[in-house]
Amino acid sequence: MNFLEERIVRDGIVKEGNVLKVDSFLNHQMDIALFEKIGEEFKRRFEGKPINKILTIEASGIGIACIAAQHFKAPVVFAKKAKSISLEGEMLVAEVESFTHKCKNQVIVAKKFLTEKDRVLIIDDFLANGCALQGLIQIVQHAGAVVEGVGIVIEKGFQPGGTIIRNLGYQLESLAIVESMDSGTGEIRFRPQDR
Repeated sequence: MNFLEERIVRDGIVKEGNVLKVDSFLNHQMDIALFEKIGEEFKRRFEGKPINKILTIEASGIGIACIAAQHFKAPVVFAKKAKSISLEGEMLVAEVESFTHKCKNQVIVAKKFLTEKDRVLIIDDFLANGCALQGLIQIVQHAGAVVEGVGIVIEKGFQPGGTIIRNLGYQLESLAIVESMDSGTGEIRFRPQDR
């Protein structure tokens, strides 16, 4: 069991409806020492890739992406879920459906922050159905940039997102892949990884 799987087993809570609550350390209260290990691991897994930009989506991915970005010496761009008056110029837009919030959103990145010169690592906290990731990939493609890889903290391996993204040909690195969860017993099983 890796450092992240151990933490999920210790502090994660399995709820009805395939919900894994990790808000005590990942996506509400953030354990920065854990984020540092996550950033190191993403750097190791994408070693040798010419990554010069990190892309994530608000809000839960931002903290993780910022800590990871220090290891890549790259800036972070995050897709916004609502257009604000401070956004100016041309926009890159994709529509995504959220598993967690059960709604569709447009995600927006100012075109000036993603160009054809960018080699992008997409980072997010969870991967379930893959809708948010597909939207971010679409934004990178519209910018003429290249997706060098996708780093996910927790993948729900029993949902289709991981298969979809891997079948598109992207290097997808999930630090923990949950194979199954039982809300009755609280048991979490992980997919073995050779990393």
